[in-house]
Parts: sequence; structure tokens; C-alpha cells
Amino acid sequence: MPQDLPLSVWKLERQKFLDETLRLEGRGTPETLCCCGLAAPRFRCRDCFGTQMLCHECILRSHTRNPLHRIDMWNDSFFQPTTLKKMGLRVQLGHTPGERCYNPHPSSGDDFVIIDVHGVHGIALDFCGCASAQIRYKQLLRTRWYPATTSDPRTAATFTLMEHFHLLSFESKVSAYEFYHSLARRNNNAGLSDIKDRYSKFMRMVREWRHLRQLRRAGRGNDPNGVGATTAGELAVQCPACPHPGKNIPQGWEDEPPWARWKYALFIAIDANFRLKRKAVSSDNVDPSLNSGWAYFVEEAAYKAYLAHQAGVKQDRSTCVSHNAVNLADTKSSYGLAATGVGTVDCARHDMKLANGVGDLQKGEKYVNMDYLVFSALLAFTVTMINVSYDIACQWHKKLWTRMEGMPSRLHIPRDSMTIRFFVPKFHLKAHIDACQRNFSFNWSKHVGRTDSEAPERGWSNINRVAMSTKEMGPGSRRDTLDDHFGDWNWKKVTSLGRTLLRKIHNAIKWKKEHEEGLAELERTIQPTLVLQWRKEVEAWEEDNSQPNPFESRYAPITQAAVHLQLAELEAHELQVGIILITAGIDLQDQQQRLKTDIANASLHSTDKQKTTLRHQSSEAGTTNMAQLKPEAFKLWLPSELQPTVGCDNRLAAHKWDLWHAQALDALNEVRSHLRLRSHMYIYKDRNVRGQAASTRAQALIEGVELRKCASVDKYRRARNALSGWDISLPPLLDSQVRPMGDMERQGTGTISWIWLDSHVDNSSSENERVQDSVRVEWCKACARANRWSEEVELLLEEMRRVIAFLRWQADWWSERRSSRVPESTAEQEGLAVYACRQAALRLSLVASFQDLWKDVPMFLDREEQDQDRKVLTT
Repeated sequence: MPQDLPLSVWKLERQKFLDETLRLEGRGTPETLCCCGLAAPRFRCRDCFGTQMLCHECILRSHTRNPLHRIDMWNDSFFQPTTLKKMGLRVQLGHTPGERCYNPHPSSGDDFVIIDVHGVHGIALDFCGCASAQIRYKQLLRTRWYPATTSDPRTAATFTLMEHFHLLSFESKVSAYEFYHSLARRNNNAGLSDIKDRYSKFMRMVREWRHLRQLRRAGRGNDPNGVGATTAGELAVQCPACPHPGKNIPQGWEDEPPWARWKYALFIAIDANFRLKRKAVSSDNVDPSLNSGWAYFVEEAAYKAYLAHQAGVKQDRSTCVSHNAVNLADTKSSYGLAATGVGTVDCARHDMKLANGVGDLQKGEKYVNMDYLVFSALLAFTVTMINVSYDIACQWHKKLWTRMEGMPSRLHIPRDSMTIRFFVPKFHLKAHIDACQRNFSFNWSKHVGRTDSEAPERGWSNINRVAMSTKEMGPGSRRDTLDDHFGDWNWKKVTSLGRTLLRKIHNAIKWKKEHEEGLAELERTIQPTLVLQWRKEVEAWEEDNSQPNPFESRYAPITQAAVHLQLAELEAHELQVGIILITAGIDLQDQQQRLKTDIANASLHSTDKQKTTLRHQSSEAGTTNMAQLKPEAFKLWLPSELQPTVGCDNRLAAHKWDLWHAQALDALNEVRSHLRLRSHMYIYKDRNVRGQAASTRAQALIEGVELRKCASVDKYRRARNALSGWDISLPPLLDSQVRPMGDMERQGTGTISWIWLDSHVDNSSSENERVQDSVRVEWCKACARANRWSEEVELLLEEMRRVIAFLRWQADWWSERRSSRVPESTAEQEGLAVYACRQAALRLSLVASFQDLWKDVPMFLDREEQDQDRKVLTT
């Protein structure tokens, strides 16, 4: 259909589009009169609607309210650009457009420059000199033009331009340099006219504009104490889903029992970014910060004073793997740099930066830096349960409280009355030693839901795009710019919470159901007494981590020699010769299949050893002339291969079915055994094998196990196909179902394959102890997965409630500030009240939007619970 291929349709009309755009280069209809009736008008505006030609007087009169439009003049050959200033238009401030001022004061040099989205314009500007006139910068502001200076301004930017660049810098990360020069090119793209150099002034205006926006949105303009009373972190955008006592969690929450109070815990994530460097240019005296600790960066003077006091303290080396963040913290190159990066503290579940949780790093990721940032960020919260994640938490948390005692007293927290737990983010956990993977795992710890704590990493992808421009800035400019970008990131997260939490709750409900069903299915294959015993062990460890870790195997890892021995035993079992004809026939059929596989895998130019092996296998199959007779293709005429018209002893056929069924079960056990062997060999190889020769031998052994696993899978499928129509208790075995019992990479969403849940699997205490231990560990993991997803559903429902409560609290907060400050001017008072009302209405609009998105969640939960109850009743 044409509507499905718009570009192909456009290509047919391409010439017409080209002609129409070229037609606009001319006057259109030359004989057209001006609106006043004058013939041969010579001027038209590029920015007004339409292409009407006007005379000199009419073009000036129509642009008294649009003094920044671009004008073209017809020179009898083509249109050439001119300006309203050259045509005689003067812009009068302090009066309504077109009204005359009796005491106009021209701007200095009569060469005022306005930066607008259309370009950089020179205009003839008159300030009002009447007795009631405002100071010059106020006259500009009331025209929605932002002045570059407060005294005798000669440059300004339109509010439209400032808003445009502000949003564009957030979305595209365009620098002020690139943006300004793109505007200059709109004036003349051939480089034939000089660019009005107002770049430094534009940079200053942008910085002031960013700061004023933050003050407005934090309600500082409505505070009777004014801007000077702003407190640390007050300009930061808060996370509505995090727990804020007195704002979005119930009264008396601290008195609730632990099994209910865990939902009010704060989740924070710590990380560092070494792309956000800053060169050693300028200083805080020359380039001070406007925010000065009011937003996300900590106050610089106090921060540097603490670091100077701790300068001689040495950092302990890592006892885990060789963490560069720990061991190389003092050695990171800082030549020519004032900051090697930034450290941050984030809301771990909602990906937002916390107030006063950001600071510069002078060397590497040192404890003294990160300690200061963490405790500064925690000052804004009064919760009693905190879950802290850090990619080196296993090392950083040691001696943390000792280090806290050496910090300023204002940063101390009452840790004796708090529950603080430490974790390693899920993606980073695999880089740690086994003990850390068990003791600092979100997967195995209760009351954390499905938190992955990789929030900082997601934020870096957004902010890293400004690294090249902020690297060249002075200290204050850089901190203010990053503060503004962090604020925008938080605000976008706030406005998207409706969709984000909705997606998460649907996903959590689905996986909660699947993992609870998977756990129940696994428990049906295990003795109830064992399940009860294992559950007690898990609960004991969750209450006291000094107890034995149930997620840890109680047996030493299998060695390479043990794998060789087990493979030899399997080969010996396979070579046993059956004493019954049908048993021998099934064995021959199995040998035929192995011979087919080996022949298919043989290369075009096989070695003598490979040829000898194939000849030996063909001899076992009953022939010495492999090339002529092809033993792998012999028809053995077992009972299952006979035509229905051919008579066969029923007892022989029944015996054949029994043997096929037994072979299918044996093959399934072999598949499980090979999967366990392969998993152990991968672990052994990763931990112990070094060097090319040793790695090659280990890989060859793994490939041998893999080939035997595939052969066992084929054996099961052949046996099941032979039993088709007779035995339906054996399900089909898909490639995707042939996987190990446990998979660390998919602990949150992976499910157990049916091969480990088959009713014929013996998981009683009489089975091999190592296998039973594997089942125990997998049950613990399956139980943890089900619990984490169940907690995630509870946590998300609580977060959805908190978001609504927080936004309503904010709406009330803004409503109270409509008249909290009473300026002298009635117009200013109205402006303050209107702004507060608009902010309150915005929060209530978000509440209505989120509630509409979430209206079906209770019904969805009820339906899932009903399906679960129905399944339990029918099982």
C-alpha cells in the first residue's frame, strides 16, 4: 500500500518538492500589491507566517512586536538579507510596544545584541528614562530578555532561547560553544560577515539561568527567608519512591515488627566515574560555584578540609580479588588534572542521584572520599534500615565505623539503633571470590526483592556525554553544570515512575508465579523431611550470617582426575555386553548411532589413529569391511521396526518396550551426570588451569563430556520415539531443556529444567551424597528466587503507594507557599502565588496520571492469586 511506503511515494513527487522550494526563492507573484495598496513592495519577513511582500513602512509597523525577525529585501535580482535596525526600527523598553517614551536612553554605543533562536541580532534599543522606570536589567527581564550583566547591559538572550538550549543540552548534551556557533551561522553561513563574539557572555547567562531554575523549582523564591537561607541539598530533586518519614510512610512505622518494617528500608548504591575528569584550570576563587552544596555536589570547602585532614591515612589492601579501585586508589594518574573523576551515591532502586551524594575524586576511588559522600547523603534520611551496595563493599565496609569516628560529628549516624547491610551489585558480584558471592549477594539475602543495584551504571551512560565539555570548565562551572544535569535526570525518572513501576509490577507478578510453581514442583521430588530441614537451615542463616551458609556446597569441588575416572566408569558400563538378544540388539543400535556420529565428525583427511578407531567401532558392530557393508546403516529388525503384518511374539515385544523404557531412564540419568561433570569442569578450569597447554587439555576433556552428553540425549530421544504410542510418561527433551540445575547468570529469571524434576529422580538420602548436596543447594536457590520475587511484588506495591503519597505531600507543600512570602509589589506577589499553584497542580496531575496507569494492578494481582489457588486445588 502507498501509505506503507511513504518514501517511495515521495520519490515520485521529488521534482515537484524541489520546484516548490526553489519557487520560494523568488517573489511568488511579482504584481502583488502591499497590504496598504502600494505597488512593487520590496520586503518580506522570513519568520512571519506566509510570504507576503510589504513596503518599508508596513514592514516596520508590523514588526513593532517582533523586533527580532529576519527581513529580506528584493534588489531586482534576488533577495538579500537586511535588518530591522538598518531599516530604522527602534525597540523601546518600559512601555507597551508602539508606545512612545518621552525620555528614552539608548543603549551604550547604540549596538545592543540579542541572542535568539533565529540567530544573533543587533538592534537599536532604548531604555526607559521616565521617573517610574525600573533599573535597566529589570526592564530587560520584564521583556523576557535575559541580560548578560546587571550594570549597563549590552547583550541579552531571549527566554525562548535559554529554554531551548536548556532542554537541548539535557537531551543532546550539546555544548554551549557548539550551540552558539550554530546560531552565528544562521546569520551568515558563508563566513562573509564577522560573528558577534558574545560566547563568554552566553556561557555566563546559561549558568545563571540554570541556577535560577533550580532555585525556582525548589521553592526558594516563595520562602520568606530568601535565597540566602537555602540549606545543603535543598535544590536536589528527591525520589518520591524512596522512604521519607513524615512525607510518604505511615506514622508509627518505626514500631512495626521487622517482618513488616523491611519495606521502609532505604536502598543506596555507591560508585565512581573516572570519565568525568576536570583539568587543572581556574580556581574556586576565580570560578566559584553558585550552588555551593545546595544540590548534589557536597560543599567544596568542608569536603577539601576533611580530605586534607585525612591526607596521611593509608588505605588497606583488598583481601578479595585484586580490586583496582582499592589497591590502585593512590596510584591513579592525575597529571594535569584537578579531579580524576566523581564519586556518587544513588537511589539503588530508582536510579536517582541523592542530595549531597556527589564529590570530586583527587586520585582514585579512595575510602576517605566515598565515606564522606555516603554519610553526607544519609543526613537527609531518618530511616532505621539501610541496604548499601558498592562494587567493593566486601572491603569498604571493614572498619567503616572506625573511620566514621574520625569524621566531622555532623556526619555521624546512630548506627547502634539502625540495621545496615552491605551488598555487591549483581553484575559486579561475579568478579569476587566465592565467599563474597555468597555473603554479599542480593539473590540470597532476604528483604531486598529483586534489587540489582546497578543504578549508577545506568546513569553514567547519560552523563558521560558531557564529559568532554565539563573537562575544560573551571571548578564552579563544572559542578553547577553537572548538578543541573543530575537534576534533569532525576526529574525525568520522577515523571516516568508511572510507566516504570507498572512494567516492573507486571514482570514481578509473572516471575513470582513461575518461581513459586517451580519451587513446588521441585519439592514434590524431595522428601518432606529434607525440605523441612533445609528450610530451617536457610532461616537460621538469614537471621545470623555466622551460621553455615546453605548456599555453599559441603563438598570439595570435583577434580580433573575424578572426571577422568568417572568417564572411564561410564565407558566400562557402556561396553558391557547384554546376554539377551534384544538387549544386544539395543546395544548394537546404540553403537550404530555412535559410529554414525564419529563418521560425520571425521575430517576429510583423517589421521591413522582416527581411521583405526572407526575400524574398531565397525568391528564391534559386526563387520570387518566397513566401506562395503556400512554397518552403521544395517537394519537390525528389532520388534519396533517390524511391519504390523509381520508376526512377533508378544512377550518379546513387551520385553522390548521394557528395555526401551529402561534405556530412556538410563539415558536421562546419563544426561544429568554429564551436565554435572561439565559444570564442575568449567569451574575447575576457571579456578585452577593456567597456560595454553593445560587449557587445551582441559578444554578437550570438556568437549569429550559434551559429546557424551549429546550422545545420551540422542539415546533418550530414540528410546522415547520407539515408545511413542505406548508410554506417554516420558516428555520430549528439547535442546533448551538440556541445561545444568543451577545457573548463576540467570538466578532471577531462570527456571529449573524438567530433567531435574522428573518423578523418577531419586533425591532421597540413599542417593549419592554429592548429588543430594547439589539438590539441596539448588532447592535453597529456588526457594530464594521465589522469595525474592514475592518480596519484589510487595516492595513495588509499597513504592507505588509511596509515590502517590509523596506527590500529594508536595502538592500540599506548594499550596502552603502561595502566600508564605509577601513582597511589596502586588505583581510579584501574584507571580509567586501563581507559580506555587502551578507546581501544586503539576504534582496532582502526576498523581492522576499514575493512578490511571495503575488502576488495573489490583485486579491483575487478584487474578493471579485466584489462578494460583485454583492450581493448588487441582494438583
